[in-house]
Amino acid sequence: MLEESLVADLVTELPAAVRLQRLVSTLRSHFNCGAVGLLHLEHDVLKPVALHGLVREAQGRRFVVAQHPRLAAILASRNPVRFEPGSELPDPYDGLLADQPGQALPVHDCMGIALYIEGRCWGVLTLDALDAGRFSAAAVPDLQRYSLLVEAAVRMTELEQANRALRLNHQADEQQFEPASKQRYELIGQSSALKQILQELTVVANSDLPVLLLGETGVGKELFARHLHRSSARAAKPMIYINCAALPESLAESELFGHNKGAFSGAHSERAGRFEAADGGTLFLDEVGELPLAVQAKLLRVLQNGEIQRLGSDKSRTVNVRLVAATNRDLKQQVKSGEFRADLYHRLSVYPLPIPPLRERPEDIPLLAGHFLELNRSRLGLRALRLSEDAELALLSYSWPGNVRELEHVISRAAIKALSQGALRSDIVTLEAALLDLDTVPAAIVHTEQHGNAAQQGIGLKQAVNQLQRQMIQQALAQHDGSWSQAARQLELDPSNLHKLAQRLGLK
Repeated sequence: MLEESLVADLVTELPAAVRLQRLVSTLRSHFNCGAVGLLHLEHDVLKPVALHGLVREAQGRRFVVAQHPRLAAILASRNPVRFEPGSELPDPYDGLLADQPGQALPVHDCMGIALYIEGRCWGVLTLDALDAGRFSAAAVPDLQRYSLLVEAAVRMTELEQANRALRLNHQADEQQFEPASKQRYELIGQSSALKQILQELTVVANSDLPVLLLGETGVGKELFARHLHRSSARAAKPMIYINCAALPESLAESELFGHNKGAFSGAHSERAGRFEAADGGTLFLDEVGELPLAVQAKLLRVLQNGEIQRLGSDKSRTVNVRLVAATNRDLKQQVKSGEFRADLYHRLSVYPLPIPPLRERPEDIPLLAGHFLELNRSRLGLRALRLSEDAELALLSYSWPGNVRELEHVISRAAIKALSQGALRSDIVTLEAALLDLDTVPAAIVHTEQHGNAAQQGIGLKQAVNQLQRQMIQQALAQHDGSWSQAARQLELDPSNLHKLAQRLGLK
């Protein structure tokens, strides 16, 4: 019995993600449909929490309710809503059901129900099928009945999160809902590397220690800084961002500390600096390695005694600011070369935190791609936007020297190219590998052409990616007489990462 299975999961001690994933899987089996989705409402955006039967990148999508009339209709009703197979309303999952890999097919049958927890709308449960008439009239009251168990599972998950937050004496970040305008600051991913970083940020957030974020260009250091701020006791106060690389040396001091009227030519009025604007909150210094040495000395004074002095003033002002800095440079090397003050480096790096590059967390690539696909679908006014299997394989095989920022630009560029080559906004637009313009595209396509479609062989995407990676490593080793260091250089990988990957693939 379905009820017995769902109740058993409720009374069994399970991780929240596992409980909710088992729930949607059980419902998909019971209703014999293509996909089931559990989405959480955060202001006017629905965020997938657990999905079954959809492609992986769907997990990274964020559905703005106003842009999806079916989701809006479900939220507007306290009863289950079933859409007739001939409904003209576009379905948010068009082309995303995993039952038909490689094919961009529209959803033909759909129903859903809004979920309420203690009187507030928590989100929606959706069921979709590719075949028309899958959901009979009897399925609607069936969904109503089982939604009560879904609400109970969600409520239990919330209580467990609240208990954990109390033990940490900190409000869980998952419960700090933000306006839709701040959704672009969300950190998306499920990799162990990302989870470890977020855990560290949550722990250090309430300490008020200066944090130095280290990482390559494009890894999203600003997003991690915002996450740190939102997780801290200063969350209600402002976080002020300043790009040190964009500061002209002549204006850097004024920007940071402010100036009095007449302090220099053009100073026609008194002006507060960024430190005063951030008083009580957080100041984020991006690319801090670019600061002029003269400004570095004054920044050190603020860190030592919390005092600033405006240009043209002999009066000191006290500020209470938490400093977070970021750089893609090697500050230790800059200290040795005299380009960065050693005392300031030690003050800033009380808690250094390296941000892993995208190539070290490949599990997050499909989710991030899904997020950028949905953003471009909305921006370009498309009915649906998806990746082909070859395109996803190409994304997973690429080394991403520009990291998340490069991935965003690749998806945006490919979407625009698809339109320029004749794709219609009313169609389900599929981005093929060739549109991505990545170095890995030829290898991915050759692999597919030589060995046939992975789906036709009954091979999943993860297995296909593993096969391609294994093949490329073996070829590189053969070309360099078994030299791992030279193979790593050819594959554009760090040698230690190549060894880890080879170990995971069973090559060592």
